[in-house]
Amino acid sequence: MPRALILDCEGARPTADEKALYRDADPWGFILFARHCPSADDIAALCSELRESVGREAPILIDQEGGRVARMKAPVFPAHPAPAMFGRLWKLDPSKAVEAARLNAMLIGRMCSDIGVNIDCAPMLDVPQLDSDKTVIGDRALATHPDQVIALGRAVIEGLMQGGALPVIKHMPGHGRATVDSHYGLPHVVASKRDLAETDFAPFRALNDAPIGMTAHIVYEAYDREHCATMSKTIIADVIRGDIGFDGLLLSDDLKMQALGGPIGARVSDCLAAGVDIACCCNFSLAQMIEAADAAPVLAGRALERAEKALSRAPKSVLRGDTARDYERLAGLIKPALVA
Repeated sequence: MPRALILDCEGARPTADEKALYRDADPWGFILFARHCPSADDIAALCSELRESVGREAPILIDQEGGRVARMKAPVFPAHPAPAMFGRLWKLDPSKAVEAARLNAMLIGRMCSDIGVNIDCAPMLDVPQLDSDKTVIGDRALATHPDQVIALGRAVIEGLMQGGALPVIKHMPGHGRATVDSHYGLPHVVASKRDLAETDFAPFRALNDAPIGMTAHIVYEAYDREHCATMSKTIIADVIRGDIGFDGLLLSDDLKMQALGGPIGARVSDCLAAGVDIACCCNFSLAQMIEAADAAPVLAGRALERAEKALSRAPKSVLRGDTARDYERLAGLIKPALVA
């Protein structure tokens, strides 16, 4: 049985030592970054190599949101608009915005599934506030109003599934009020429970049937002044599983982020003890991966059930069509938002 762990490799391809670690630790899945994505053939070969190292069809994830968050980059791969483009289009024509978001996601999902990647860490359902950090959110947000995020988020979920990739809703229970980038510091949110429930939690609650979710490294002081959501039993039990009603597979955000402190092993064990199902360990050295693997238990109980249920929802087929024509249609749909 695999461990509650997602790993990557330091270089473009895994070393012999890394493959030995994968064989012994058996992480649930792997995640790819830009260094792993020089071409479609390279990605396909890497996916096969990673899966061979654990002897099964392990899930392989990627962050392919579009815009500045894209591991598969142009000009080798098609460029996709930033998520905020669909919010801009919404102001002009909501129905076309939903169609464009779904079509864009379908093309991303198809691009992923064609080369062996079966989970895309999108859509981001965070609702940005005026004073939020523009780097960590900014144009990654679909829109600025919960109702718009819900409609566009649903379209992205459906599109990714049509394209053959499982979606991941993030960052639960809402990253839109963070005034610092959690890659470099720990954000504290002081909003009331009522404000959080009405705005930040709303998209996640409306889309709580998504198969996979990802936590936020943010302290929500109205609920837990000591621990960020990833490490908070209160946030995970009372908010993510409770108020939001999410019962899907819950991944941590990247445990390498500087929002977190302490040894790697403690980060892994603490987030799993708080209620995260699988720890996401990105850009670790070999020594850090070994430490993470030592701290991660074998998947069992409700975490195992959720992991199996999530993978059971993987698309059995891909919506095929004329890819060039689909991109032409997408370009036509978003053109008004480019000039507005």
